[in-house]
Amino acid sequence: MTDSDAHLDVVDRALGDGHPEIRVCLDLDVSWRPLGRRPMVHIGTRRSPLHTPEQAADFAKAITRRAGFRLVGVMGYEGQIAGLGDAPPGHPLKARLIRLIQGRSVPELNRRRAEAIRLIQALTTLEFVNGGGTGSLESTARDASVTELTAGSGLVGPTLFDAYRRFTPEPALLFALPVVRRPGPGIATLFSGGYLASGTGTPDRLPRPYLPAGLSLTGVEGAGEVQTPVRGAAAGHLRPGDRVWLRHAKAGELAERFGEYHVIHDDGQVTEVPTYRGEGQCFG
Repeated sequence: MTDSDAHLDVVDRALGDGHPEIRVCLDLDVSWRPLGRRPMVHIGTRRSPLHTPEQAADFAKAITRRAGFRLVGVMGYEGQIAGLGDAPPGHPLKARLIRLIQGRSVPELNRRRAEAIRLIQALTTLEFVNGGGTGSLESTARDASVTELTAGSGLVGPTLFDAYRRFTPEPALLFALPVVRRPGPGIATLFSGGYLASGTGTPDRLPRPYLPAGLSLTGVEGAGEVQTPVRGAAAGHLRPGDRVWLRHAKAGELAERFGEYHVIHDDGQVTEVPTYRGEGQCFG
């Protein structure tokens, strides 16, 4: 992934002159700027400086003229569409604002991305143009310049995707924490569990108790690296050694902390698959 000469400079310094050809993908900024080219209002992820079609084409030209690199693809993650649920529970005004943003952002993005791809393809042949996110598959698919769609977190149904009107995911990935203490009536303390999702640092990034039903995190402690207290009627029946099943908020929390997923098939068979990008890496 590259969006500036500085990235290419790092590769040249690391590999030296005359290094083998490196295939690179241009990272296009697909955020929404309602005030046009003025960046003071920026809605979406802050990743790439390449916002306009002309900026993207200029950098693509620089790549094609530079020895040791070949531009093969373009990608952009439209976080303001794909990563924002348009029906946040209990926040009707916020929901209306998100829908307004998404309704304006989609057509603007599709026009801008199509023009960027047109300019780049006049310089070189692209093998792929990647776009999307679980929450924007429908709108991204309408952009004829995109050749492949990306859907990640929502495939396993984490809690952030409960806030979308367009689809209702079925939770497909859970993690269990053992009860280790009973500090008082109606409270059970679980071991570890502070698997927080990236993003705003708000409560919706915390894991959420799922089974047994009726449990919730405490407002004072939340989910912690050492312990996670839960309260509710079901907590009174839990004893040390029992397990509480939780749902994570996004996708990377579990994949980064555990080396494999245990997949339960329809016939009851259990298999293991490596996590973090299929490599079984663990960064916990």
